[in-house]
Amino acid sequence: MASSSGNSNSSGSTLLQISGSEEDLHQLMDERKRKRMESNRESARRSRMRKQKYLDDLMAQLTLLRKDNNQILTSINFITHHYFNIEAENSVLRAQFMELSQRLDSLNHILNYLNDPTLNNGIWVYETEPFETSADSFTNFTLNQPIVASADIF
Repeated sequence: MASSSGNSNSSGSTLLQISGSEEDLHQLMDERKRKRMESNRESARRSRMRKQKYLDDLMAQLTLLRKDNNQILTSINFITHHYFNIEAENSVLRAQFMELSQRLDSLNHILNYLNDPTLNNGIWVYETEPFETSADSFTNFTLNQPIVASADIF
């Protein structure tokens, strides 16, 4: 019997050793689990910080792009306004040019009519000598000069 009680004593200490090593194993696993959870929390925190920084950078870029867009729109509006002013001025100048061209054509037509050697008081006559003018009626004026319009007259 002594041997059986000795055996039971040694198997009890073995059980204590096994349960002690199981407890150590659980503690070790719990420690690893705790470290892993802590590492995951830190990784998630860093990920949130990166995400927040990325979001902040995007917001700063959005603000800058909106500012640039407003500057471009202001510039486009200014240039468009300037373009329409120049277009209106150009239209006025074209109309003045057409009017002056018509006046010039009319005056040149009158001059050609007055310088026509075959015309005498509205009657077509063939003359052998060119048309002469008196000095007091056309002082310092030559009939053969074309009339040229200048922009300075406006």
